[in-house]
Amino acid sequence: MHVAIVNNAVIPAVKYGGIERVIWWLGKELVKKGHKVTYLVAAGSKCDFADVIFLDKRPYHQQLPEAIDLVHYHADCDYETKKPYLYTLHGNVYTQQSKFYINTVALSANHAARMNSVAYVHNGLDFDEYGKPDLDQRRNFFHFLGDAAWKVKNLKGAIKIAKAAHEKIAVLGGSRINTSQGIKINFAKNAKFYGKVGGDQKNYLLNQSKGLIFPVLWHEPFGLAVIESLYFGCPVFATPFGSLPELVTKEVGVLSDSYSELSTAIQNAGAFDKKRCHEYVRENFSSGKMTEEYLKVYEKLLNGETLNPTEPIIKEDFSQLLQMRS
Repeated sequence: MHVAIVNNAVIPAVKYGGIERVIWWLGKELVKKGHKVTYLVAAGSKCDFADVIFLDKRPYHQQLPEAIDLVHYHADCDYETKKPYLYTLHGNVYTQQSKFYINTVALSANHAARMNSVAYVHNGLDFDEYGKPDLDQRRNFFHFLGDAAWKVKNLKGAIKIAKAAHEKIAVLGGSRINTSQGIKINFAKNAKFYGKVGGDQKNYLLNQSKGLIFPVLWHEPFGLAVIESLYFGCPVFATPFGSLPELVTKEVGVLSDSYSELSTAIQNAGAFDKKRCHEYVRENFSSGKMTEEYLKVYEKLLNGETLNPTEPIIKEDFSQLLQMRS
């Protein structure tokens, strides 16, 4: 099968870039399984296992090679595409009554349900990029992993939870000084900021962490930060919003919408089995498993089937920040 993967960003991602990393791993696994992959992506991209075509200003369907069998969009969908195609939605859409293409795939069961649809595929990690964690290493702090400037990720809440437990927190994904909306300085003494780290530096820091503090204030579509952290033996302490109940079981973390409950929980982080956290991810969230699920989706499309019974549609307003208890 010849699959075209479309996204309007540069690959591979050097530091941040969840979508870019997911499509890289997906393409890599497809090639391993004997399929051909062509990426239609932004200029500056490069890949040693697949063909790369740089996007120009024309509609996507006019830039696709003729020989492809199927198109997998990870950016806006081009409804003029003549070959079978699907669209993976990687974020949240809030506008009520928004309709989506019938072959839209969500990232979790919750993500799909909020669009009144059924098709979803969980993301998975390429473990080769993370190496083998040292689960016996002494752990010195907790961590936050995400875009620190984004209110829905709730860095302020993560620092509050750590402070109440008299714990230090490493912030991976932001700086102490935030200039995205005016100049804001975070003076928290228990927080150390590492900026937008990636690769070996991120892996090194995760391998020193006691656990992920992830009190998001939105319905998380998936949560790569969760499975990355668990891979390094870090239990997860998070809010029960969106996909998180699908990812975080009682054996690998605690879910609560209460700051005090999460603060109490992290004081008992040592009770979680780091090896079990690691194995849980290897069993359930590999890029190989993700690719197998997408191949099932591709087969349906090539057989003329649709992925959802009706066009997915947002019927509820999810635009407000969710609330936590004290």
